[in-house]
Parts: sequence; structure tokens; C-alpha cells
Amino acid sequence: MMNGKEFKAAVDALAKEKDIDKNTIFDAMELALTSAYKKNYHSLSNVRVDINRETGDIKIYSFKTVVLSEEWEKEEGKYETEIITDEEGNEEEVEKDYYFDDRIHITLDEARKIVPGIKIGETIEEEVTPMDFGRVAAATAKQVVVQKIREAEREIINSEFADKQDEMVVGTVAMEDVRNYYIDLGRTQGILPKSEIIPGETIKMGSSIKVYISKVENNSKGPLILLSRSHFGFVKRLFELEIPEINEGIILVYSVARDAGNRTKIAVYSENPNIDPVGACIGEKGSRINRIIDELNGEKIDVVPYDNDEARFIENALSPAKNLHVFVTDEKKKEALVVVDKDNLSLAIGKKGLNVRLAARLTHFRIDVKTISEAKELGINIVE
Repeated sequence: MMNGKEFKAAVDALAKEKDIDKNTIFDAMELALTSAYKKNYHSLSNVRVDINRETGDIKIYSFKTVVLSEEWEKEEGKYETEIITDEEGNEEEVEKDYYFDDRIHITLDEARKIVPGIKIGETIEEEVTPMDFGRVAAATAKQVVVQKIREAEREIINSEFADKQDEMVVGTVAMEDVRNYYIDLGRTQGILPKSEIIPGETIKMGSSIKVYISKVENNSKGPLILLSRSHFGFVKRLFELEIPEINEGIILVYSVARDAGNRTKIAVYSENPNIDPVGACIGEKGSRINRIIDELNGEKIDVVPYDNDEARFIENALSPAKNLHVFVTDEKKKEALVVVDKDNLSLAIGKKGLNVRLAARLTHFRIDVKTISEAKELGINIVE
């Protein structure tokens, strides 16, 4: 086994490489070496391992408790008690069964020959480091130390990612299997299921990639970080990244509705009447929105103005359809009827109903689209 100086240098290097507190490693080593000593030298529990933090020297001490004599419990005239619980959950106070054992006890007379003035109940220590302890203990200690280091690393990763759920991060595509991509996030890897990428996009090994952290979970194997590029939150974070006014809070995002790979609708507004939230998001000649569209592999984006007037907001959400007549039929149940002419019917509904579905998600209303003739049958007359 390496000497103290070499051991300390190894700990220093490990602490620096893994960014772990040195005391954590020393504590793990002391625990591991204690277990190794007990296992290999058939020791009782009355031993402790001390690693000098400055020199790296390792010493083992056996300690004994000072008692009055070999008949100490009787001469004291009392027994120490403990609380035990039976199978039915009832607690009972019982006397401990004491006996003198010279491996863990020492009489007061014998103890005072070594340490004058020592008192009953105190402990007296003796170094018992075996000559061959390094050779015997190294293999046993290694496994425990590795486990403790993993635990420390896990805690560091947990603290780093615990508050990053629903955030966007940048990682590197490290591996791929049948179902997932594994994204290197620095200290750990996140899992990007292939079901969570944007349909039609190509993910290249080694490339840098923006991902949305949809879930952070701590389990026995360490933190599980699930990633997504199809989540609606990914679009919201892209807008925050690309539109300074959103990041600064000048423009606010009311809601986002998305069908990944096809279309996203995002409702924005500003409390400053001099700000055009939609125009700011699109940018001059579409410069801002185009960067987001490129990241989304060409996905269409409708930026619509949020409005406190629910009917007007629903009308905005059904863009690009125009000439709409919106009636909020049940405000409590969040239901609305939208009447459109023939020219705008297909635009309002969208391919396979996508436009009206996204508008419903965006506004949190159930939207029923009718033609003018269908509305007349319901007794609603619309002037064309």
C-alpha cells in the first residue's frame, strides 16, 4: 500500500478531478478501512481508523471503556436500561445484560496505570495498526471508497440539476441506442428519447444540441434526466433565448400550443402599449423568428397577440383564418362557437383539424367551428 505522502497526493488529485470535498474522501476511507480491519482481523466494534489529513498517515486504534472492576455492574448497584418494542408495537424498559469483556473493558485500576486520573466511563486507546494492514485492507477498502465517491458525485449532480427542470440546456450528442440518444451535459448524461425529437430532424453524433429538461428524477442509480425537443416548453425557452424583450420581461408569453414538426402557436403580449409584441418576436424581415424556425427543423410558427377579450383572443388564435365571428357560449365551461365563411373554413380548421386543436390548447377553450349556413340552422344570423 502507498505511504502517507503518496496517499494524500492521490486524494488531492481525486478531489480535484471529481470536484469532491477532500474530507468526504477521507471519511469514506476511514469507514472502509474500519470495515476492512474488522473483517480481516476479527475485531469487535471498538476500533477506529484515523487518517491524518496533513500527512496521509493511517493508524488504527482499539479503545476500551473504563469500568470500576470486573464486577462493575453489581458494585455500581444499578443496571443501565434500554427501551425495546415488541411485535405489537408496545414499548418496554428492560435492563441491559452487562458482562465484563477484557477486549472492550478495562478496570479503573488498570487504566490509571496507563492514564493517571482517568475516570469511569471514559475510554483508553491503544494503537493496533498491523504491519501487513495495507496489503490486506486495500482491496476491501477500494470498493467502499468507490461507492462513497459515487454517492458524493451523485449529490453534486442532484444539486446542480434539481432546479433545472423545465429549463433549456446545451449538450453534446454522446451515444445512441435503439430508443434513445444520450446527451453529455457535463457532469452527467441526459436521455433524449427518439420519440421526443422533432419529427424529420437528423441528430448527428458529437454535435452540439439544445434540449429541454422535461423531468429530473433521483433514483438508486443516480439522477435520471429526461430531455425533449418536441415539448412545447422547448419553444418557449427558444423564444426567451432569441427574443431579448421576452428574456427581459418586456414581452410576456401567455401560452404555447405545439404539434412538434408541424406547427406551434404562441400567444404574447406586453403591458407597455408602445411595444408591438408580435412584431418584436418576428423581427425585421423575419430575422428573429427564422432562427427559431431553423432550430425547429422548419416547423411553422404562428405568433398571435394575447387579448383579455376572450372572443378576440380566440379569433387571433385561429390565424391564419380571417373574417371570423366568435361567440363565447359558456364562460364557465370555456366553450365557444366560431362562425366562418366557406373561404376561411379550411384555414380555421386546418389540415386534419390541427389549427383549431392548437387554438383550443392556446386559449383553453373548447372551440366549435361552424359555417354561416350551419349557424343559420342554429338560429344565428350572420351578415356576410
